[in-house]
Amino acid sequence: MTAGPPVRIPPSWARHEHYAFRLSHTWAQHPDAPAVYWSGLCLTARESLSLVFDTAAALRDGGIAPGDTVALLTAANHPTALFARYAAHLLGAAVVSVRAANPRSDAEMLPPEVQAEVLRDTGSRLLVADETTAVRAAALVSPALPGLLLPAPGSSAPPAGGALAPVPPDAGFGPDDVAAYAPGVRARITFTSGTTGLPKGIVQSYRTWNSTVGVYPAAPGPTGPARVLAVTPVSHTVGSMVDAVLAAGGSVVLHEGFDADEVLDAFGRLAVTDTYLAVPHLYRLTERLSAAGVRPDLSALRQVVYSGTPAAPHRIADALRWFAGPLSQLYGSSEAGGICGLDRLDHQEPELLGAVGRPFPWVELSLRDPETGRDVPRGGTGEVCVRSATAMDGYLGRDPAEGTTPDGRLRTGDLGRLDVYGRLRLTGRLGHVIKSGGQKVHPAAVERVLSEHPAVREAVVFGVRDHDRVERVYAAVSLRPGSEGDDVRLRAHVGARLDSAHVPVHISRWPELPSNDSGKPDVRYLRGLAEAADSEPGVRETTGERRAI
Repeated sequence: MTAGPPVRIPPSWARHEHYAFRLSHTWAQHPDAPAVYWSGLCLTARESLSLVFDTAAALRDGGIAPGDTVALLTAANHPTALFARYAAHLLGAAVVSVRAANPRSDAEMLPPEVQAEVLRDTGSRLLVADETTAVRAAALVSPALPGLLLPAPGSSAPPAGGALAPVPPDAGFGPDDVAAYAPGVRARITFTSGTTGLPKGIVQSYRTWNSTVGVYPAAPGPTGPARVLAVTPVSHTVGSMVDAVLAAGGSVVLHEGFDADEVLDAFGRLAVTDTYLAVPHLYRLTERLSAAGVRPDLSALRQVVYSGTPAAPHRIADALRWFAGPLSQLYGSSEAGGICGLDRLDHQEPELLGAVGRPFPWVELSLRDPETGRDVPRGGTGEVCVRSATAMDGYLGRDPAEGTTPDGRLRTGDLGRLDVYGRLRLTGRLGHVIKSGGQKVHPAAVERVLSEHPAVREAVVFGVRDHDRVERVYAAVSLRPGSEGDDVRLRAHVGARLDSAHVPVHISRWPELPSNDSGKPDVRYLRGLAEAADSEPGVRETTGERRAI
């Protein structure tokens, strides 16, 4: 790749609140240091900064100004997902990823009609794509929404743009072209599943995002700069870790998705120091290590953060055989950022493995009675409510007070209690929201889609935890007489309308759904049947005659 002279960055950027200013200064000061590892390539800081500045020039020339929104549609953990975000943030614009709404995987794209709705709702002014998403992007652009095609790092040929404009090299962009820092301006919109099955936008200002980046301990250690491995989308949780590490002079290893063997290889071959894993990833990694029976080179690891779903204590105990030093648990949400954590010392106490830890220093946590809004006494169960510098600025297009308490704390919807050690222990969730594969699944959305199938008369959806405390989507349906509604057809129907996280792993069929005393489907009874069946190998719940359990 072309490598020009180092860019002269103002010294004041070295300690600036804006992470992208600090990152630019770091890259300019150490131009030959490795910055981004991707697909067999190693991009230096000089090359990465050049690509960021070229992209910023193209965005500027495309009419992007402070306060505008740039939509990103790139391959999973493609470098352009980072470079386009940094470029937009240097211009004072906001970014929104329209690829997927699952914070644990980008493998499954949102349907084009949902992407088009996201583009409209966010008022996006320009759509950025790479060579792997150009066809989908071309179908979404219009005279009101132009498209930009970013070149693949290491590619010698300019991309074939078609309906998308290419990024010219050396387009002329420097520190004098950046926008003045405005902390209260919108910086990011991150989508998560909403109650209708459509994504719901979480808005973060520059102040909020910079706070989220700033709380991660990314400073170089005794052995040198950090190197973070990203196997989940950089558009979500791991993104702030990546930004923090790069701004502190470290580097990032980008993997398209999670593969246990590739992760273990990167730990040793590239001396990875930090990584973020969803809980199922940690399980798979532990299983792979146990099956191999040989300890790989994990000597560089200093931080293995896991989160996303409640973790089974016995599975964490298994993981500690391999990751006793660097293992740390994060409890948080897309809306709140990090809330609590179990550090490496906490992991040495078996009785703490069922907790999610103490609140972080920057978090004010209280447990409130969902009915009265009052604080519950110590040891009592209440809704987790937080005030934090990392909490979102609100939901896109909604009342800023939505989802908050009267005194401005964010309501998480999680129920919990504080134990005698002062650690938070989660006990459930309000509204029966299911967390499947790290993604929030609202039963009403799946029920609506199932009920739209011509064979289904009535449907009810609920979550069931397996032996590993992983929550899965279950459904019970009553079918119309003479209809053909087998599991394969119904599951395919849900997958086509929503996504794989919403697809029930099991569907029981009933002539009439059992009802509770108020005449509503008896979810508690149906969940009890499913849990009892799962605890008895070879047994499944009945479909028709109610029985005691």
